[in-house]
Amino acid sequence: MLFEFDDVVVRFGDDVALDHVTAAVPDGGSVTCLLGASGSGKSTLLRLCNRLEVPTSGQVRFRGQPLDELDPLALRRTVGMVFQRPTPFPGTVRDNFLVAVPDATEAQMRDMLDRVRLPEAFLDREADSLSGGEQQRGSLARTLITGPEVLLMDEPTSALDPAATKALEELGRELAEAGMPVLWVTHDLQQADRIADRRIVLVRGRVADDHQRGHYLASEDADHEHDRQQQDEQEGTGRGAG
Repeated sequence: MLFEFDDVVVRFGDDVALDHVTAAVPDGGSVTCLLGASGSGKSTLLRLCNRLEVPTSGQVRFRGQPLDELDPLALRRTVGMVFQRPTPFPGTVRDNFLVAVPDATEAQMRDMLDRVRLPEAFLDREADSLSGGEQQRGSLARTLITGPEVLLMDEPTSALDPAATKALEELGRELAEAGMPVLWVTHDLQQADRIADRRIVLVRGRVADDHQRGHYLASEDADHEHDRQQQDEQEGTGRGAG
């Protein structure tokens, strides 16, 4: 197994973020989506995977080894992460690559840009001058140049437009199909339908049982259908008014 969570509890003061979670994520090239409502604990579960959070009790294992026995910096080089908001460092895109890998070659940097479908000319662009979608792909490229074996994605498309979202989803699928395990946090069931090979649903800090899972997925389906009907009505109103 890639990650195993054994009776994991995470508390922040009096708040219980994860409540006796036992789950496993398989190794190999696939996308596992962590699904749940806001506050369900899905981002906390993800952050355990590279020790950005640590359990209050219980154990997390990476490929059979307890995480608390691994060097955190070495773990984070192996388990890369892309956050909800783009995180460009000051300077150019080239500077961002060199912060991640000081001896990165021009060829490596150009290859990373090509991999995330950004032009080579972007190397000399100021990283914070890029659009939101470009910044997020740049953040992914900066993570990939370090050579991770696993990729964690914490709602990486939540602030992106549909075109940028589609591009990032396709990149995630390509990485998985090339053999990289990807853990992707999302609250968007339709996104999970597009990208997931496997889903873990969390409800109030616990892994959902079959009943809770079915109820959550059905509720999300209903919400999406309601949103679609509202959009159709608004578009119809707009066409009538025009």
